[in-house]
Amino acid sequence: MLGSGEVIGKLEMSWDDLLNYGDEPFDVSFPPVRGVHPSLKLKTAIVHAYHDALSDSLVDCGIARNTDAGHAQFAAYMTSKDLSQLNTAVEHFQLVLDQCPVSHPDHAAALTNIAWARLQGYIQNDLQLEDIDAITSLFREALALRPQRHSDNPLSLYNLSEALNWRHDKKSTAADICEAAQLYHELLPLCPEGSYLRSFVEGPNGVDYVLYGCNNLPIDASEEGICLRRVVLELCPQGHQLCLSALYKLSSALTSRFTQRGNINDLDESIQFLREAVSLSPEGHSDLAYYLNNLADSLDLRFNHQGKPNDLDDAISLYEAALRLHPVGHEYRDVSLDNLGGALARRFNTRKDNIDDITQAISLRREALMLCPPGHPNHDITLNNLAVSLKIRYDELDVSEDLNETIDLYRDALRLRRLDDPERHVNLLNLSSALCSRFMHTPKDEDVEEAINLCQESLPALPSLHPDKYYSYFRLREAYMSRYQIQHNPADLSLAIENFRLASRHPTQGFPQRIIQAYNWTVVAEEHDHGSALEAYSTFFELLDAHLATRSSTTSRREAAAAFHYARSLPADAASCAIRCDNLRHAVELVERGRGQQWSLASRLKTPVEDLESANPKLAHNFSELSKLISNAAHDSTDSTDRAADDLAATKYRKVAEQWEAAVAEIRNLQAFSRFLLPPLYADLQAAARHGPVIILIASEYSCSAIIVPTAGDPHHVPLPSIALADLKTLKDRFTRALRHASRMNPAETRTDLIALLRTVWDEIMLPIVNVLENVLKLKHRSRIWLCPTAAFTSIPLHAAHPFQTRADRSKEPCLEDLYICSYTPTLSALIRSRQMMKRRVTPSFVAIGQGQPGAGKGKALSAVDSELELVRELVPATANHTTISGDAATRAGALQALEGNTWMHLACHGKQDPTQPYNSHFVMRDEHLTLLDIMDTHIPHAEFAFLSACHTAAGDEETPDEVIHLAAGLQFSGFKSVVGTLWEVDDAVAKHVVEAFYTYMFHPKEVGVMDPTKAAWALNCATHAVKTKVPLEQRMVFIHIGV
Repeated sequence: MLGSGEVIGKLEMSWDDLLNYGDEPFDVSFPPVRGVHPSLKLKTAIVHAYHDALSDSLVDCGIARNTDAGHAQFAAYMTSKDLSQLNTAVEHFQLVLDQCPVSHPDHAAALTNIAWARLQGYIQNDLQLEDIDAITSLFREALALRPQRHSDNPLSLYNLSEALNWRHDKKSTAADICEAAQLYHELLPLCPEGSYLRSFVEGPNGVDYVLYGCNNLPIDASEEGICLRRVVLELCPQGHQLCLSALYKLSSALTSRFTQRGNINDLDESIQFLREAVSLSPEGHSDLAYYLNNLADSLDLRFNHQGKPNDLDDAISLYEAALRLHPVGHEYRDVSLDNLGGALARRFNTRKDNIDDITQAISLRREALMLCPPGHPNHDITLNNLAVSLKIRYDELDVSEDLNETIDLYRDALRLRRLDDPERHVNLLNLSSALCSRFMHTPKDEDVEEAINLCQESLPALPSLHPDKYYSYFRLREAYMSRYQIQHNPADLSLAIENFRLASRHPTQGFPQRIIQAYNWTVVAEEHDHGSALEAYSTFFELLDAHLATRSSTTSRREAAAAFHYARSLPADAASCAIRCDNLRHAVELVERGRGQQWSLASRLKTPVEDLESANPKLAHNFSELSKLISNAAHDSTDSTDRAADDLAATKYRKVAEQWEAAVAEIRNLQAFSRFLLPPLYADLQAAARHGPVIILIASEYSCSAIIVPTAGDPHHVPLPSIALADLKTLKDRFTRALRHASRMNPAETRTDLIALLRTVWDEIMLPIVNVLENVLKLKHRSRIWLCPTAAFTSIPLHAAHPFQTRADRSKEPCLEDLYICSYTPTLSALIRSRQMMKRRVTPSFVAIGQGQPGAGKGKALSAVDSELELVRELVPATANHTTISGDAATRAGALQALEGNTWMHLACHGKQDPTQPYNSHFVMRDEHLTLLDIMDTHIPHAEFAFLSACHTAAGDEETPDEVIHLAAGLQFSGFKSVVGTLWEVDDAVAKHVVEAFYTYMFHPKEVGVMDPTKAAWALNCATHAVKTKVPLEQRMVFIHIGV
């Protein structure tokens, strides 16, 4: 048999002793080598050779003799260093190789023996430098013959890595040390702890040599470079002196790739590794400040790309910590000063709420510039960065001296940049922006011409998908728009719009920046009556939708949307624009797309898949399972104070979300599902009007009007010329005052103020709509209609519109609720979803939940709750499985369990709308609050009806009215198809009259045992009419119906 390359001992045993073992295997031990005790398991057998086998046996004997002779000479050489003995050993090994062709089972061993002997000669400088290439090739050939799972594969991996290490030592070839790292990464798991081979791998010329070699390589952001850094990190156990460096270098490579390609996964991973490096760095570690700065840089980058406020605040804290480690006189103090100044400037530019931020930013950057005089390697960067901060202050505070200094600094920085500097485009674009600002202040054509030329110069310097290409388009748009505003050349407006389009659609830039461009595009297009306005609105909604989808939790989505608070009027503005373009169908599509985005995003995970199951069960199952996974990932990523844990949860969520999106794309490849989960078209939305028209009320600064979506055919436009957006805001404030005043009045007193306001609502808003319903659509009286108000209309009690007029025959003019059965719907899609879910009805069960004695500090006692619950119990059909939960049993957990276990629900308690965080709006239970988030997390597909006898359950969020975030909408989202809610405070002493009348009509004696949630709107209409003499006007108006 052939040896493995090194003599570890000699077997001294006679043939007789060997044959005495018979057929039984036996162990042979050798003296320890490197702390390892080698041993062999042998078995003897007598072989009788005949005919052709005799010649094969003779050949094998020759191979064995030459191999043994080679090993003997090689062992002597390793002791004596006599070159003649090495040459003799190589000659013997070459004879063996000649007798072992490629097909021979011992060919790989023959290659290994001669290569190993020559490698040792090379190490001792007894062979030529060029011999190492041939040696490496021999080992590589041997490894190819010993694939994974071959018993000698680990040995061949080690041999090749050893040759590569020595070649790198002599030639410093980066490719060699990189390949050696990959081989060790593959080899280590194959070498058990304490094994002979592992003692070599972990020796000074093994893994450590490779780690130090790789550590000295420049950072490479290519796929191969990042793969190498991952390998190095895995080879570097925690506690190894190069572990921190490995973490830092991998994170740097990932950050570098992010800046080139814009893939947020790279940046997230970089932050994860930098957090680990910081946590592993002991206090006083020489590189701690470096790691702090780099972590802050990455968080700052992510803030710019994703818009998460915590990232910027964390970055500032880390920059401050790094600056404390760089006191006056430290060689890197200028870097820390500059970095902290930049982050403070960005915070001021984003929030505009603290002038101290920008003042401190400029001060820090001036100090940094003093530490970087001309000739300093950071001089040009510091010049540019000080100019950035001054420009931010100029834009906000209009300090003309800042602008002039900014331009001078930018010019100085640009002159210092080499033409081939990869960051030169930053200076070009910054100077362009400053020149545009000066042009708008003191119009000089040369400024704007230079600005345009600078932007155009930046374009070819960047690859088409480089994230910073966005800034070239952004600044070019700024320059063309500046020139258009002064010179009024229509060609400049067209060029500006085209660059709006390119910037907002640049795929590798983060969503927040692109959303801002799309918003500004809508403003410019509206202001200058440009034909791209509808495209701009659609782009904005598409980008905002995609941005919110990257957020895992409901609250983080709202936080992300709140960053664009200035754009909250866009759904109504978009619809108004489409109306002015005489495109009513598109108006309906746009207002639907822009409203209720939080509900739309969340509802995607609850999309019914019955039709898909019929067409492709496998895809339907995959989609359902991924929807569950993404929902679970969202729950795992609830906000916490552990930033690292938050990052990991967000990464997990995004990975699952990417799989979910891929599944959706696959479903859309099916012919019948090409629009699966895409924004609905008018033809889809018209299904909401199947049982009666839906009236969308548009409140925009450009116009106020209504669109009626009929059961069939095109929508109808109803102008409301007597009302403007400002009037609606005034009307809302007047209603608030009138309701507050009414709450202090005697029930029998006339609500004069409310009557006047409701007459205004009738005359200026609802009467023009009623005229179209009656005269154009020929809608029969007492038919059902659905109101879908937008923006400021959401604060007006439209259903209560009333003329309060008497005819000549002394009969009263009918009000809206005399003419029609009114319901509300947050969006058309919400109504459609509720109707679709009505197909899956089960045996009804009814629960009444009441909490009239909330815990201390949770509100006054509600004395009428228990009697209201008893009243409900008496009126609910005996055929229904009825449960009452009250007092100590009416806890948060008890209420949630009741929600999940019943199809009908009546809830009587305190309700609270949280104006700052609407998802914290809640029902007051005995112990903890039952919040809107709790309700949203509860999926009750068979739920049918809920009556919410509590305050403010259908009052939306004033800051984002088009999101329709309130308790009643949450119950509809969780599964209830029909909900009665309240717009303001309820007086429980009189509410029971409405409740009694409602259930009397709902469960009419003529329809014993019938529980039909679609009757709720009619029953509420009848009830409010029936209690006119018992219940004051504001307490009748307070109840509204939502849903089917």
